[in-house]
Amino acid sequence: MTSVNHPVAGLAGFAGLAAEQKSQDVTDWAARIGWVVGLLLVIALVYWLMREGWKWRGTLQGDLPELPQAPSEPGDPRLAHPSPATTLKGNEPLRLSGRYHGSTTAGQWLDRIVAHGLGTRSRVELTLADQGVSVVRPGAQDFFIPAAQLRGARLDKGIAGKVLAEGGLLVITWQLGEKLIDSGFRSDHAADHPAWVDALTTSDSDQNNPSNQNNPSNQTEGAER
Repeated sequence: MTSVNHPVAGLAGFAGLAAEQKSQDVTDWAARIGWVVGLLLVIALVYWLMREGWKWRGTLQGDLPELPQAPSEPGDPRLAHPSPATTLKGNEPLRLSGRYHGSTTAGQWLDRIVAHGLGTRSRVELTLADQGVSVVRPGAQDFFIPAAQLRGARLDKGIAGKVLAEGGLLVITWQLGEKLIDSGFRSDHAADHPAWVDALTTSDSDQNNPSNQNNPSNQTEGAER
């Protein structure tokens, strides 16, 4: 004789499936929590390794001399040359407000230098004067690049792992002790970068041109001052 499914039996089976599904959901949540905890531990480990690597790199760069500080009299500020392509105005000091993106060994954009706070990214104010470039960094260590230690400037797109648009970075090459350094800056008005490259390149040429140092007219002018 064929048995007929009773409605009560069907409801009981449905309730059993619901209870099993509910139990399965609880098990899934436990697994997810385990995955989240494991992921957080991995992130913490990576952060710790990066921090230790930063300290180790700073120890290796401990032979770098202290950063130069701005002299009490940095000299007359260099004046900006007016240009329709920039926000600079003529007969005003050449200044830059923007961000400092880091420093590396010259020509090696991933070989970051972290000693003496050079690895700390920050806001920055640059001023070019006769004696060199003043680098003021709110919340980080200020420094000064003497004119005699300037080795040039260029437009680039990346430094210390930071990649920007082509020409979006002003890179100043300078000497600290025995090491050549590239320092990267980005102005709030990137169109002003070429004016800085021109001014710094001219400054570097004047410093390294023996004819300017031996020119009698320059010596006379210096004596008159």
